[in-house]
Amino acid sequence: MNKQIYNILLADDDEDDCSFFEEALDELSLATTLVTVNDGVQLMDFLADKSGNDLPDILFLDLNMPRKNGSECLTEIRQIEKLKDFPIVIFSTSLDSEIVDVMYDKDATYYIRKPGDFSKLKSVIENALITASENNFKKPARTHFIIQP
Repeated sequence: MNKQIYNILLADDDEDDCSFFEEALDELSLATTLVTVNDGVQLMDFLADKSGNDLPDILFLDLNMPRKNGSECLTEIRQIEKLKDFPIVIFSTSLDSEIVDVMYDKDATYYIRKPGDFSKLKSVIENALITASENNFKKPARTHFIIQP
């Protein structure tokens, strides 16, 4: 299932990370749209205003955000019927195995460690979009949960 346009939602409070993410998308050969929210409260408000057909295709979710962190948002999202299968990629600076396991257990779809290198950022975003699309945006086995650049 290759989509024509990927409608992406990014939840991240770091302005530089948001800018790099947007620049990386602009340089990909994939057609994308991007909406950004800057904290967990904004994220939950944004999702509450959307109907099932109006949702983005995928959410890239930072764990360390003010007001409501990514882990709290993930838990809340999975409790909302229309969002229980919503594709969520954890997008974090940490690759702590305990955190990764908790995110898998909380039903995140994939996990990405934010790369410091711009070319790796482009690669990992592209890999995430293509892999998620090929798997119909379903959660993989634990061995394929982490997406590398």
